[in-house]
Amino acid sequence: MPVLLRWLSTRSLRSLHALGAVLGWIAYALSPSYRSRLRANAALAGVGAGERRAAVADAGRLVMELPRLWLRPREQAIADPVRWDGAALIEELLARGRGLVLLTPHMGSFEVSGQAYAERFGAQQPITVLYRPARKAWLRSLEETARARPRLATAPADFAGVRLMLRALKRGETVGLLPDQVPPESMGVWVPFFGRPAYTMTLAARLVQQTGAAVAVLWTERLPRGAGYVVHASNLPVALPQAGDDEAAALAVNRSMEAVIRLKPSQYLWGYHRYKSPRQAARAGVTP
Repeated sequence: MPVLLRWLSTRSLRSLHALGAVLGWIAYALSPSYRSRLRANAALAGVGAGERRAAVADAGRLVMELPRLWLRPREQAIADPVRWDGAALIEELLARGRGLVLLTPHMGSFEVSGQAYAERFGAQQPITVLYRPARKAWLRSLEETARARPRLATAPADFAGVRLMLRALKRGETVGLLPDQVPPESMGVWVPFFGRPAYTMTLAARLVQQTGAAVAVLWTERLPRGAGYVVHASNLPVALPQAGDDEAAALAVNRSMEAVIRLKPSQYLWGYHRYKSPRQAARAGVTP
C-alpha cells in the first residue's frame, strides 16, 4: 500500500480527482449502509438530488488527493494553486495578539486548510490541528509523519490532545479542529444538527471561552478539473455565548457549521456517520 500511495502522490491533481470521482461512485454502489446514510443525512439538510450526486464523487476526490498532499517533501509548498478568500480577516485576528481557533467542517479539502494556513501565516503564528488517529497501524504512522509540517503540529482527539491545544492557545498560537466530528464520550452534548440530535463537541466553544481566543471559520473549496483550491475564511455565522452553557454553545457551533455547509453542500461529506453514539474517551478525569 505505501508503494501505491507514493506512486499516486506523483500524479496530477486533475487525474487524481478524475479517478477519485469514479471510486466515490464505486464505494456508493457497493456499500448499502454508506449509501443509506449519505441519502438520509443529505435529506435532513434539504440537499437536492443533483448536489447529493456531486457529493458522492467529491468524497472520492477527497480520498484520492491525500497522497499528493501528504507525501510531498516536508518543506515543499502545496503543489497546486491555492487562492485565499478572507485572508484579511485572518490577518486582523492575528494582529490582536491572542490565540485563534479555526473551525473547519467536513467539507471540501479540509486537509488543505491547515497546510494552507501554515504556509501563509504559520511563521507569524503556528497552528496545531486536532485529528482522530486511524485504526490501522500503517495508516496511523503515515498520518503522524505526513500531517506534521513546518509550523503545523498535530494533536490526537483525546484528552492529551486537548491539553496540547490549550497550551498552544495560551502561547498565543492558533488551533484548528473539525467541530462536526463526533467527540469521545464525556466530551460532548446532544444538540440538533440539521434538525436531528447529534453528539457535538463542547471543546470548540470551551477553547474560546477559557482562553479568550478569537474564532473564525476556515474551509477549503475544491475547484473543478484539478484547478486547485480556494481557502475561505469568515467570522462565525452564529456568535458563541460568553460562558457557562455547553448546550447553547454547542448549538451555536452547529448552527454556524450548517450555514457554512449550505454554501457548498456538494462538497460536504454527507456519508460521514455524524449521528452515531460517542466512543469511550481515551482517558478519564480530565476536563477541557
